[in-house]
Amino acid sequence: MMVIYLTGYMCSGKTTLGSLLKEMAGVKFTDLDQYIEEKEGLSVNEIFAQKGETAFREMERNTLREVTENIGGVIATGGGTPCFFDNMEYMKTNGKVIYLNCSRGELLERLKIYKATRPLLKDKNDDELKEFIENSLPKREPFYNKANIIIDADPLSTPEGALDTAKRVLEMI
Repeated sequence: MMVIYLTGYMCSGKTTLGSLLKEMAGVKFTDLDQYIEEKEGLSVNEIFAQKGETAFREMERNTLREVTENIGGVIATGGGTPCFFDNMEYMKTNGKVIYLNCSRGELLERLKIYKATRPLLKDKNDDELKEFIENSLPKREPFYNKANIIIDADPLSTPEGALDTAKRVLEMI
């Protein structure tokens, strides 16, 4: 099976969909951020704080290649992975890239739920979260939109919707 890269904004459902694809099709699944955290013994946020974003992005670039070449299967990228270096071109050359396109409203609802696990967002109120999405998503969308396949990720919020989305993805790949 070719390598499948799941890309999209934070909380768009990359890990949810990747885990379902692993369960349904028996494919290998790697969450790139989790892989980096295990390898470094630090959380992504700790890496940013201690080593800086540039060091993290270089780790991310190298790890993307390592996981592609040594593990393969389905890879959930970090939200910023496609936006740095030649990562998007690399992914398109080595597999299929699927962009999980989530509406701003749905992203806001998900981030409200999960913001406690994201230090950059945990202290933001709802208006600040909305502003954060409005400011950062448009900078990433040009990269995300280069994906081979773009799917609506809003249904991933419910178990039924997630299952239907996973079935559709399996039919596409």
